[in-house]
Amino acid sequence: MGGLRVGVGVGSAAELEHVRTLLLAGRCAEASALTRRILPTAVGADRADALTQYLAVLINLRRSGEYSATMDAAFEATRAHPDPARIGLLHSFAAVVALHDGSLERCVWHLVLSARTLNTVDLTNATLVRAWHNLAMAYSYAGFHGHALSAIARARAIASSLGMQTAHLAVPGIRVRHAVFLDQRGDTHGCTRILRDVVYDLDLRRRSGELSMLRPISIRAYGYAIARLATLGHPGPMADTHPGVLLRAHDDSVTANDFAALGAVCLAIAERRPMEALARLETAEVSDETLGAAEGHRLNALAHLVAGRTADAYDADRRAFRVASASDEKLRDLFVEGMAARVDHEDLRRRADWYAGAAHTDPLTGLPNRRALEQYVNGLVARGESLVLGVCDLDDFKAVNTVHGHLSGDLVLQRVAGVFSRVMRRGDFVSRYGGDEFVVVLATTSQEEASEIARRIVTAVSGEDWESLVPGTPVSVTIGWAGISEDGPITTVTEAFMAADHEMLKAKEMPCAS
Repeated sequence: MGGLRVGVGVGSAAELEHVRTLLLAGRCAEASALTRRILPTAVGADRADALTQYLAVLINLRRSGEYSATMDAAFEATRAHPDPARIGLLHSFAAVVALHDGSLERCVWHLVLSARTLNTVDLTNATLVRAWHNLAMAYSYAGFHGHALSAIARARAIASSLGMQTAHLAVPGIRVRHAVFLDQRGDTHGCTRILRDVVYDLDLRRRSGELSMLRPISIRAYGYAIARLATLGHPGPMADTHPGVLLRAHDDSVTANDFAALGAVCLAIAERRPMEALARLETAEVSDETLGAAEGHRLNALAHLVAGRTADAYDADRRAFRVASASDEKLRDLFVEGMAARVDHEDLRRRADWYAGAAHTDPLTGLPNRRALEQYVNGLVARGESLVLGVCDLDDFKAVNTVHGHLSGDLVLQRVAGVFSRVMRRGDFVSRYGGDEFVVVLATTSQEEASEIARRIVTAVSGEDWESLVPGTPVSVTIGWAGISEDGPITTVTEAFMAADHEMLKAKEMPCAS
């Protein structure tokens, strides 16, 4: 924010601005090629900007295979050159990535961090406008429509204060998503009301000459609003503007393709060509993120209704409702899990207060760190007490970072720390040793008791709902044990760790080991 820019120079800064212009114009493939040309030589803050912009390109093109690596690199570059507006923007992109992964929990986490970060920014600039705009879009994709409208209003207010044009901040897609959200859940009247408002807004913009200033994706969203309204028996008020023309506005993003493909289905239904509509639905390749996974089922129901197949229409409509309601159930589960995590976190904070401040606490998990572990064990041994030390290693944790990125890996480690806090007995000690390894210390405990504690830990970790956090990458733990005593063969933390680590590796080689 302000000051000298450190990077590849004025030329590349201008190229990055051109990338943004290309994205606004719906020329995503060109934006991708230009960004890939900039990245190899970009350094400093310019590299952070370039990586952030490239993540936006990837999301527009749904090139999900590159999401995790690019997101990690962008956050790393931004941490080296912190800018709250860019950090907030990155978290909004990360929320969309998490939604694509099927993790509503991670999506909400990034949405909250994005909003909190952007609310700390005092100096307004174009980056802040983009950040609030993209946060609005992320809210909309996730189904938080009220938050989306508030965020886009914030973007417009900042843009107006800077004297910027606000036509590109016309985002009818947000209201269209809200409308179909209502229709998929049975509120067709609410859907119709919103779509009529969207179409009326388009008419106002056409009369004021703003149509040419709109982004192509916005024009397609307006086209979909007209077509979708027509499926409900309400032709739009703009008889001189056929929605098919609007749905063909040039934009090569996946969202634009979805609007066009489903818009063609809507037109076939509205023009009473139900067989064509059903055939288009069967062959359409659309993303669930654009209009929700239930939209295809809802259009299927409307097509069957036009064809006079009442029973088929009813079945399809029930499928639409079930699919749409699934996200509501996820939100309820997320609320319960969030409260449980809050309780776990508060317990961890209380435990951390028992140790010697930040120097003895792992900043990520709130658990005691390796230094605190050594002091604790040395104190027990010095008092002549015997104990059992367990090395707990997460299985295949590398896959979490590879598939979902290091930020997701951090969330997994925090969740695992909460699990330990929940299942350990009063007086037991747990610390994060480093990486994905945790160490538990059980004082005056037999090997049989240690085995029971291990079973509880393994069961609790495996029983967590990892699919909602890091879909497709299950998390489990393997534990190895070693005893420590003043007069035994093992008397130090280092020796015990090596022995327990060896036992843990042996356990990993055994089928169904724990």
